[in-house]
Amino acid sequence: MKTHYITDTSGNKISVILPIKEYEKIMNDLEELKDIKAYDRAKARKSEAIPFDQAVKEIELLRYGNV
Repeated sequence: MKTHYITDTSGNKISVILPIKEYEKIMNDLEELKDIKAYDRAKARKSEAIPFDQAVKEIELLRYGNV
């Protein structure tokens, strides 16, 4: 990873500049990690699974009210 650091007058690193492709990869990796954590939290709950169609209906009700 080719990074460039921005420092203050005391030499302390305060920012970083990196190529956009590397930034985009980091952001994609972060999003994937968030999804994995959400999956792990859902798996850890001991709740009963519901059918997909029912889940979609419940999400639509939460989002749009009566559908």
